[in-house]
Amino acid sequence: MKPVAVEFGEGKSSKLRGDMNKGVSVLDFILRLVAVLGTLGSAIAMGTTNETLPFVTRFIRFRAEYNDFPVFTFFVVANSIVSTYLVLSLPLSIFHILRSSVQRSRVLLIFIDTAMLALLTAGASAAAAIVFLAHKGNAKTNWFAICQQFNSFCERTSGSLIGSFGAIVVFILLILLSAVALSRR
Repeated sequence: MKPVAVEFGEGKSSKLRGDMNKGVSVLDFILRLVAVLGTLGSAIAMGTTNETLPFVTRFIRFRAEYNDFPVFTFFVVANSIVSTYLVLSLPLSIFHILRSSVQRSRVLLIFIDTAMLALLTAGASAAAAIVFLAHKGNAKTNWFAICQQFNSFCERTSGSLIGSFGAIVVFILLILLSAVALSRR
């Protein structure tokens, strides 16, 4: 056996660090898949939300759809954009699993993830405000709660917020994971 010179700072700890970065990359890929499911599910649930109530006669009906509220339309568009970005970032996440030592693409992901987090938070927060008004109303401005009449509509809009806020938490974890992976270099 030939003796091999080992430089200072390399050896077992370097291999351990590489394995840990690979584990962080795998977790990044899994969290991206979870976020895709949350944002896509939220966009589909909100985009297909509608309810029709009959009035005194069968010719007069009240109808509630998601596109009656511009905030809900923004919510669907924001979730769709973020979901598309997440699907397009999956190959880059796979690349990070294969080559866990890359840095520039991980920095790029941090910046774009932060922008997508801001977009998703804006859409979910605006929609949450309208859903709150639909449930509780506002007596000072004479906005009545509509959820007593449109129960199914309110349940679906409330449910779609859960997936979106879950994806916000996942995005925060993704940004922290990428920062940890970069700090290990």
